[in-house]
Amino acid sequence: MNKNSQKTSDNKRDPSKSPLLEVSGLKTWFDLKRGIFSRRTDTIRAVDGVSFSIMKNETLGLVGESGCGKTTLGRTLLGLETATAGEVFFCKEPLLKLSRGRMNRMRKSLQVVFQDPLSSLNPRMNIMDIVTEGLVQFKMLEGSREQHARKLLGEVGLDADMIYRFPHEFSGGQRQRINIARAVSMRPDLIICDEAVSALDVSVQAQVINLLLGLQERHHLSYLFISHDLSVVSNIADRIAVMYLGRIVESANAADIIEDPLHPYTKMLIAAIPVAGEKKTARKIIKGETPSLASPSSGCRFYPRCPEAAEICRRRPPPEIRQNGRFICCHLYGGFPE
Repeated sequence: MNKNSQKTSDNKRDPSKSPLLEVSGLKTWFDLKRGIFSRRTDTIRAVDGVSFSIMKNETLGLVGESGCGKTTLGRTLLGLETATAGEVFFCKEPLLKLSRGRMNRMRKSLQVVFQDPLSSLNPRMNIMDIVTEGLVQFKMLEGSREQHARKLLGEVGLDADMIYRFPHEFSGGQRQRINIARAVSMRPDLIICDEAVSALDVSVQAQVINLLLGLQERHHLSYLFISHDLSVVSNIADRIAVMYLGRIVESANAADIIEDPLHPYTKMLIAAIPVAGEKKTARKIIKGETPSLASPSSGCRFYPRCPEAAEICRRRPPPEIRQNGRFICCHLYGGFPE
């Protein structure tokens, strides 16, 4: 199932409606400390001024190379990392300013599916206890745990008789379905999927993507789908945001990103997608090493690796351009003023 092929006019964002999640100027920096006295020697700018929004029943795909800050962004939204600056509104609540108690209550509306299916599951708990743990904690359980567990496993395509088994008895794909069942059990508004299919075989990835799409339609879910694989993201996302060294460099509808990429980094990510029958050596790769987040370029952060770079790219930060629902951060589309 390809989400892009299902788009209709009523899937478009309604500007009259408030976003479910709105992120503005979010920064998450980490101090590097060394020596006996733990003096700060540098700052890692993992997330450095990121803004985006997600509507109800919408999927935003966040894509970029490993180390670009995607996971840190997701962990900051979950309250697992402390934001340095910026604002985050979720269900109109200022997420970064909530007390610990209020944030804990908010977690039933904001769930997560992590990358490693096995490490996300308590090996000492059986599946019934795992998928109903949140329901018990938030006093949402109506009826027996067994009834709820059987229903949840059925929703994610697993045999209901498996509820008394333990995580080590399942394959990687089955474990990730269990993680998804646990997240969906709370009937959340938003699920953050952090590399949720990257550890799975290609055939299993497709099955899990179809499962997520089906659950989204059934329960009106929204997803922030974080991945390094643009080909996977294109099959589930309504919109795609491309992230490089802590910043979003381009965002647009998924079809526009795939069919008409603008930023040189986006073009290179698409060119690097494997094509059946094509030799690996024929594909373009992104040359050079990713610069350190502790010392990004004073101009465009992609400048050292960009095949279309000009001198202005080295000296000045690129302009941020918003037009026709697209966002692009690149000198190529803002002129080269001296």
